[in-house]
Amino acid sequence: MRPVFLDANVLLRLATRVPEDLYERAKALVARAEENGQPLFVHPLHVATAVYVLRGYYEYAPAEVFEVLSIVLNLRPVRVVEEARVFGALKEMARTGVDFDDAFLALLAREHGGAVASFDRDFKKLGVAWIEP
Repeated sequence: MRPVFLDANVLLRLATRVPEDLYERAKALVARAEENGQPLFVHPLHVATAVYVLRGYYEYAPAEVFEVLSIVLNLRPVRVVEEARVFGALKEMARTGVDFDDAFLALLAREHGGAVASFDRDFKKLGVAWIEP
């Protein structure tokens, strides 16, 4: 069975349920995958894109983004690449209000005993060594 990777637009349809026709098609894809034992992979870049659209276009608060994406990413056939980091970053985003990609980068730096170099002062909120260039 060939691996299937979900684009951010499929995640968004499942999260927002709009437009309804595309939501129904995305839901049917998930149902078929579950029925056939087909895993549906999600890469962190596509989670980041979905977060960006949910926060920007749809104006979801960080906690709402965490809530809806947690439901989608926990669907039975879905397999999240770098799952621990993705969920950790979503939790940090919901807790602190920082951007998902910043939370992800902070987690990665902490795991490697490193620091983050950035002009963004939000890293102070993330418990990571921060270097302002």
